[in-house]
Amino acid sequence: MRNLVHHSVEGKNSLRFWHRAVHPLRVVLNFLIIQFCRYSPSLKLKNPLYRILGMKVGKNVSFGLMAMMDVFFPQMITIGENSILGYNCTLLCHEFLIHEYRTGPIVIGKDAMIGANATILPGVTIGDRAVVGAGAVVAANVPADTTVFGIPAKPKELIDDQEGEVC
Repeated sequence: MRNLVHHSVEGKNSLRFWHRAVHPLRVVLNFLIIQFCRYSPSLKLKNPLYRILGMKVGKNVSFGLMAMMDVFFPQMITIGENSILGYNCTLLCHEFLIHEYRTGPIVIGKDAMIGANATILPGVTIGDRAVVGAGAVVAANVPADTTVFGIPAKPKELIDDQEGEVC
């Protein structure tokens, strides 16, 4: 179960009202810092810059190139120490729908690994030492010490049982 807050909007398309959720100048600052970090190969530089945006980033966290943090609500992201976020992964703390938008914090535990091109949806908690496979879409909480992959992401053991084989 995801930890989401629902925000209703009047009108036909909630994305058209994004500027009511977050000040446009804040979004510009977030965008510039996030884009710089996406292209920067310096692991030491990224963490302090993300902290400026309000993200809670533990010691020795490594962000792969092109990792995309939420541009509207980066302050809702918490990443535990010694975790790795792979190439081009995406962390979203918002979902714009037709008549509402939803927000939810993303919490990634210590020693967790997020694979390349994985997407973490709003309101998801990923436990300590959990592994998210490359390309996974995580729409539900991931317990500690669990490996998930697929779309939507499911525990490795569940997929192994369904397929009758061991990966």
